[in-house]
Amino acid sequence: MSNDAVVAVKTLGVLGAGQMGGGIAQVAAQGGRKVLLADVDLKRAEQGKATIEKGLGRLVEKGKVTAEARDATLANIVPVASVEAFSEADFAIEAATENIELKKTLMKGLDAACRPGVIVASNTSSISITLLAAETSRPSHVVGMHFMNPVPVMKLVEIIRGLATDDATYQTTVALAQDLGKTVITSKDCPGFIVNRILIPLINEACFALQEGLGTPQDIDLGAKLGLNHPMGPLELADLIGLDTCLAIAEVLHLELGDDKYRPANNLRMHVAAGWLGRKTGRGFYDYGKGK
Repeated sequence: MSNDAVVAVKTLGVLGAGQMGGGIAQVAAQGGRKVLLADVDLKRAEQGKATIEKGLGRLVEKGKVTAEARDATLANIVPVASVEAFSEADFAIEAATENIELKKTLMKGLDAACRPGVIVASNTSSISITLLAAETSRPSHVVGMHFMNPVPVMKLVEIIRGLATDDATYQTTVALAQDLGKTVITSKDCPGFIVNRILIPLINEACFALQEGLGTPQDIDLGAKLGLNHPMGPLELADLIGLDTCLAIAEVLHLELGDDKYRPANNLRMHVAAGWLGRKTGRGFYDYGKGK
């Protein structure tokens, strides 16, 4: 692939059928692309598609999506048993849990499965793209493509160039994100990139404020919403993201930047230790009840 060539992406491989991977798959499929959706096994991939179908069904009920559009989107999503099926993909995205060793392993697997020259992207929100690219035989074709949560709603995609990422890889990734209806920003490959370098310290400071008894979760969130004009309070947002993900990113910032201002608040650690991870478990800084 030459340095000025932008590759047309017709088939997208998405590794990870959870909240982020499912969202990426949905947006790509809505845009008319074929999506190969993989997870630890075929059952998990099929469950991921079922979750997408359920979400689209709610949108049909609300009149925001037609039944025909829903059916067309679902027809474009093909659950697969493993990343070996990504030999058909023109572009692959890893969207697994924010864990360095896991992502290293997955990048190796994608590198082995994808055809030479195919771009392999990571949806990581904090881990070095240069580090992940070093696990592959194609570091010039590895890039960060950080979607925001929830993917179908949030307009931003953060593109991160690793040390070896070439211009064609960057331009193809930008073109893909824009074709998916997203607005693009570009970040240097530094822990947390742009968005989480700003967001996670904010969430972490809200955790410290709660820990020190400055106010209730409601007080802290309402202060941010009405005093800072934020659409969500930091603790509400942490619950939406997942407290385990927030903690993982905070630990990356603390470790890689070496500054104690990034150290995770103890009550964030304790919530994660208790399994109170936010909306996905029904309890975080707020209690959402079962089935919510």
